[in-house]
Amino acid sequence: MDLEKKLILASRSPRRIALLRQLGIPFESRASNVEEIIDPSSTPEENARRLAFQKAEDVAQNVKKGFVVGVDTIVVLNGAIFGKPATADEARLMLKMLSGNEHRVCTAFAIIDRPSDKQVVEHEVTRVIFRKIDESEIDEYVATGSPMDKAGAYGIQDDYGAVFVERVEGCFYNVVGFPLTKFIVTLKRFQSSRS
Repeated sequence: MDLEKKLILASRSPRRIALLRQLGIPFESRASNVEEIIDPSSTPEENARRLAFQKAEDVAQNVKKGFVVGVDTIVVLNGAIFGKPATADEARLMLKMLSGNEHRVCTAFAIIDRPSDKQVVEHEVTRVIFRKIDESEIDEYVATGSPMDKAGAYGIQDDYGAVFVERVEGCFYNVVGFPLTKFIVTLKRFQSSRS
């Protein structure tokens, strides 16, 4: 895909960087300074969309020309929102709750065009079913430190967390943290609508 402007990912997430590289689009990565605060009065989708937009907006302030992309992932179990665990104990608790249950993963992305400030926000939801996990497996996984930077305290890719997942219904890459198909379709439409 030929882009008329530079793509700037408002994230330093290794997973999102790797996924965007898969598309073969040149881009640069810049961290946003947005604190990921969940509003309990909003739906998970609304929270993810707001945070994705705030991240893009934060980075876009220092971009003269380009497409700035913000992304946010939220894990939801029975209406409860799971962000990134703050402690090892919180990671253990999240994994125990996810064990043997179905949850939803919502990833939102926002694209802001600079300098026009035209914008679009989209999201994708995927259902994930966990097998029953032994406490010893949870303890071993938490001890690696891997769950600490992941919504829901697990990674489905390149990680032992993958063996907790029995089934995925929907976009796999959405669970990794970036719904590639919806993103590329939206980006193409977004670019052509500006012409």
